[in-house]
Amino acid sequence: MCGIAGLIHKGKSSSVGSEMTAMLQALKHRGPDSTGYAVYGQPTEGDYIMRLMVAEAEDMHKGRGIHKIIEDRIKAVEDVLVEHDVRIKDRQAPTEYSLRYVLSGGGDMAEMAAHIEEAEGVEILSMGNGLELIKDLGDATVVSEQYGLNSFQGTHAIGHTRMATESDVDIKSAHPYWAFPYNDVSVVHNGQITNYWIMRREMERKGHRFMSNCDSELLAVYTAHNLASGMTLEESLRKSIDEIDGVFTYLVATKDQLGMAKDTMAAKPLVLYESDDLIAMASEEVAIRAILPEEIDTYDPYDEEVRVWQA
Repeated sequence: MCGIAGLIHKGKSSSVGSEMTAMLQALKHRGPDSTGYAVYGQPTEGDYIMRLMVAEAEDMHKGRGIHKIIEDRIKAVEDVLVEHDVRIKDRQAPTEYSLRYVLSGGGDMAEMAAHIEEAEGVEILSMGNGLELIKDLGDATVVSEQYGLNSFQGTHAIGHTRMATESDVDIKSAHPYWAFPYNDVSVVHNGQITNYWIMRREMERKGHRFMSNCDSELLAVYTAHNLASGMTLEESLRKSIDEIDGVFTYLVATKDQLGMAKDTMAAKPLVLYESDDLIAMASEEVAIRAILPEEIDTYDPYDEEVRVWQA
């Protein structure tokens, strides 16, 4: 079933971490297996943030040897950073198997990221100037506390609660998805893409990498490819309705925009609230009311509707 949520504040920063936590916790019944966030903070010029994982949560129960494996993987990552003349300005480890780096310097980020992921068991979750992508097993309260998200300040965010139906209950299969190596693009999706393998092979022939077999990852790769080719976000969303088959509602965030698209049948729900300074949307109105308890007017976007908002 799954639940998706998004919010964007126009022209100001807010507590998007705690707001998204409240929205996703209200959608817990739609997906108890994992929770994911893509939050957008205020970037520092010249710096970029890399979130990665060096193991799955379930690996931590495989005996003491996993700790040495993780140490070796972290060393391999940091050796690559040195090789590419990248300076580590800050390193945090919210969990033993996930890390957050603030980096500066370096040259070709795509080449560096590809070298990092050559290390077995290492996956970059996101890399960008404003984007930070966090996902783990458990509900929103658990993940938020684990990663300190309630204190995160930013302009916009998207999130996802997942019920595993066609792939494993693990972090790799959780949403949101970031499209390597395109900075600051993230996607959450509710639905099913029926021409996934055809579209995936097309993207792979164009040089894109996939880290999972989840059809939702295709939307991130597809969007990043279109943006890199010069399309606007709105153009990419409209094109997807014609080129991607299935039933879907999905949200896309970039460094300064939030967009949504629904397929031709509009079978997957989305409720939207819009004011002069805040846009919030979710699979159910209860998620919006978790951050706006006062009386509000909402509406359901129609079939093939595309909307884009600027931060």
